[in-house]
Amino acid sequence: MELSLFLSMLGFLWVAAITPGPNNMLLTASGANFGFLRSLWLLMGIMIGMQVMLLLVAFGVGGLILLYPSLHLFLKVAGSAYLLWLAWKIATAEYEKLEAGDGPTRPMPFWQGGLLQLINPKAWLMTLGAVASFSQAGEAYRSSVVAISFAMALVNIVAGVIWLGFGSLIGRILHSRWAWTIFNVSMGLLTAACVVLIWH
Repeated sequence: MELSLFLSMLGFLWVAAITPGPNNMLLTASGANFGFLRSLWLLMGIMIGMQVMLLLVAFGVGGLILLYPSLHLFLKVAGSAYLLWLAWKIATAEYEKLEAGDGPTRPMPFWQGGLLQLINPKAWLMTLGAVASFSQAGEAYRSSVVAISFAMALVNIVAGVIWLGFGSLIGRILHSRWAWTIFNVSMGLLTAACVVLIWH
């Protein structure tokens, strides 16, 4: 893949990865509630889920979604239901004061980040767009998919660390039960609002 095409793809993926969406709302809430280090497993789950989805799109399943609109509708419904469940879990999270090096013993699980990708229409559109726009035909196809995979992993880890860091900073600033409740309800509402983006 030529450098100019790779940089263009990197820009496309960066915009998709850094803008607010389900992944970033979940990472911010997890960073605030569980701390940076305890949330890294969630970030890894998101990244692995995105890579699995990229492979599914690149090697056939993406074509099924385009061919059968009802499958896309199923993804929207399942993704919306899952996001609303996550929004509820975030909004009703119990208050736990974080001290340096301390935090809740039950961070958000690894599988939650990966599962979200498989029913997240925004993530499907991101991977479909990347494969459709930046993969190359013929013998260069596999190497272009590898380049897309590398670029996607790069932007996801940088954007994820930024959102996790933002959440962790918020977690250090909020000291009262009332402030935590306001933050968690706000993050829950923002996560739920992502459902509107799915159907828009």
